[in-house]
Amino acid sequence: MRFAFFGDVVGRSGRDGLAEHLPALRRRLGLEFVIVNAENAAAGFGITEATARELFDAGADCLTLGNHSWDQKEALTYIVREPRLIRPLNYPPMAAAPGRGAQLFDTPDGKRILVVNLLGRVFMDALDDPFAAVDRELEACPLGAVADAIVVDMHAEATSEKMAMGHFCDGRATLVVGTHSHVPTADAQVLPGGTAYQTDAGACADYDSVIGNQKEEPLRRFTTRISGGRYKPAEGPATVCGVFVETDPTSGLARRIEPIRIGGRLKETVPGLEAAGAF
Repeated sequence: MRFAFFGDVVGRSGRDGLAEHLPALRRRLGLEFVIVNAENAAAGFGITEATARELFDAGADCLTLGNHSWDQKEALTYIVREPRLIRPLNYPPMAAAPGRGAQLFDTPDGKRILVVNLLGRVFMDALDDPFAAVDRELEACPLGAVADAIVVDMHAEATSEKMAMGHFCDGRATLVVGTHSHVPTADAQVLPGGTAYQTDAGACADYDSVIGNQKEEPLRRFTTRISGGRYKPAEGPATVCGVFVETDPTSGLARRIEPIRIGGRLKETVPGLEAAGAF
């Protein structure tokens, strides 16, 4: 199986960037499934039905969320109606959070891919233990038996927590990839047990910015410690950042992981066609 995961979409720039580049990437890389983190898609904060529809129309098959899941209040009801929208799995039971933290999807050619969304606890608004939550999910839906591929989106601040999650899932998931930091890391690798890993996928955002936001307000707060208003997404051309993964058809583990960066300001990198086996 060939699939791709794209990091946090930030505002209109990120949505437009995906609409511009994702259809061609699907064809070029022979992608059978596409996951996009969309927790910043609506003006930089949360998700709405309209912004989600734009991403689905661009070619996303599943959207994951994070710490801004409920910033747009309509998400609380939209997620109940939209099974392709996934929020963090590790909400405490007493929260009775709407929607799903994991979902098993069928691809058009009959393969099954499990998508799990987790929220980290280090330097974040802490939820329940993400390690215990994903352990239960992986036991209930084992790779190679129930799922042909398993993707874990670890939405977290600390690189150590993301790396620990990669090793915790190694051999039981196809891909563990970090989101939230908005900067693509240079550590794409297949771990010893066969799980593809990258600490952060980066963002689909304008990189002439401060993590996707217009520079003026973050600079004001850093230099004066005084807020001058709400953060606003930067509006220049987006760099679309993510990872491409190719799986072993028998085990569901990863044969290969490669970063994707296209458009905007960052140096472009797209997996080679011959190595990807797209043609």
